[in-house]
Amino acid sequence: MIEGIGLGVGLLSLAIWVPIAAGVLILLTGGDKNADGQRTLALLGSVLGFLVTLPLWTGFDSTSAAMQFVETAQWVPAFNIFYQVGVDGIAMPFILLNSFTTILVVLAGWAVIKERTGQYMAAFLIQSGLLNGVFAAMDGVLFYVFFEAMLIPLYLIIGMWGGPNRVYAAIKFFLYTLLGSLLMLVSLIYLFFQSGGSFEIQVWHRVPLTMVAQTLLFIAFFFAFAVKVPMWPVHTWLPDAHVEAPTGGSVVLAAITLKVGAYGFLRFIMPILPDASHEYAYVIVTLSLIAVVYIGLVALVQADMKKLIAYSSIAHMGFVTLGFFLFNPLGIEGGLVQMISHGFISAAMFLCVGVMYDRVHSRQIADYGGVANTMPRFAAFFMLFAMANAGLPGTSGFVGEFMVILGAVQVNFWWAFLAATTLIFGAAYTLWMYKRVVFGPIGNEHVAEMKDIDSREFVVLGLLAICVLGMGLYPLPFTEVMHASVDNLLAHVAHSKLAY
Repeated sequence: MIEGIGLGVGLLSLAIWVPIAAGVLILLTGGDKNADGQRTLALLGSVLGFLVTLPLWTGFDSTSAAMQFVETAQWVPAFNIFYQVGVDGIAMPFILLNSFTTILVVLAGWAVIKERTGQYMAAFLIQSGLLNGVFAAMDGVLFYVFFEAMLIPLYLIIGMWGGPNRVYAAIKFFLYTLLGSLLMLVSLIYLFFQSGGSFEIQVWHRVPLTMVAQTLLFIAFFFAFAVKVPMWPVHTWLPDAHVEAPTGGSVVLAAITLKVGAYGFLRFIMPILPDASHEYAYVIVTLSLIAVVYIGLVALVQADMKKLIAYSSIAHMGFVTLGFFLFNPLGIEGGLVQMISHGFISAAMFLCVGVMYDRVHSRQIADYGGVANTMPRFAAFFMLFAMANAGLPGTSGFVGEFMVILGAVQVNFWWAFLAATTLIFGAAYTLWMYKRVVFGPIGNEHVAEMKDIDSREFVVLGLLAICVLGMGLYPLPFTEVMHASVDNLLAHVAHSKLAY
């Protein structure tokens, strides 16, 4: 059975099922006639869902690499499938990030969503629980069920509350992710038989595999997780999904859903297939550097703000996968820090675009200009997040990128050099967008009529500003929980698992 520390029995199950239960309860409260009650219930559910995750942080033993808060129960005994959940220093921060983001999404959609409000709120709460299940799952089948189920609420969010081309974007998103997932399912079944009939992910970490088997499994897992990241060239679904998704959908997609793909590299590919990971690391590094450089250039020419931020996300996630396959602590921890930071910054950037869209109903950069004259408080927040997106020291955007660059220097100077160009391109496309939207004279009558952010919007952006600055100025609490787990992963990956 699994090795772990059983602390705080039931906390992970609460983190998973409290938001799901709240979402189901909202669906049972009826239609739009009870919209105010549904919003209140959604807020209470999201806050409670976040509160039950806080003991995961306060009670976590950062000196241990073992899985903690472990829960095990029989699920399908005939196939040796268990409901097994637990977290280590790699998974735990993302459960908190996801639960925190859910609160922001509920607040952001409070006054904006006027049709099918309860269904909208319920979709986010259910997805929040399913995402927590992905990060906590220690059984392969359980992981796969959560991994697939989390697509359904997001598919509905894009398809029902999105823009004019929402159905096309939702179907493209679903088809891309489904293909990779089917390859992963075949791999899980193969590992089940190779491990002697176990679906426990930690057992798979110890299964000896031939290089041919590792290579085929690497390809299958790579497609499953690369689409989710998304890595170049399987990234084309993301800009469409972001542009058509409502603001809340874009926030969850960028802040959390993309992290599932990168998480899969650390939970499956590297520990289960260490020899293939080393053998084909150059492929991941090459694709990551293309994402950093090429996608950064693509972002420079975007006229739609959401599309620009979407391409920015692809470039920043390229930094993450680059860091992972450097196989040193700085690289992996830098990639993890970048994932958390990107969660804060991308959420903030999409919320800022959403604030303007709610007033002008346009995402085109050319339709703005001089926003600082009518929305000075908003402009100050937007400036902070734009600087963080560009990697300004003192913000969270700098910490992870700097760690990855330092890790890359230890392996190959030119990798570090190419990776560092993201700081230049990031500043170029982000500040160029900010200049055209916020500075200068008032662009048109629509901008002249814009009202500054209200108290609800101020709270949402203010919480994210605290996170961005707090992590940028004092990243130690975020990095220290990772050390033991990252060191354990690297020690495991260093040992060959070839079977002859």
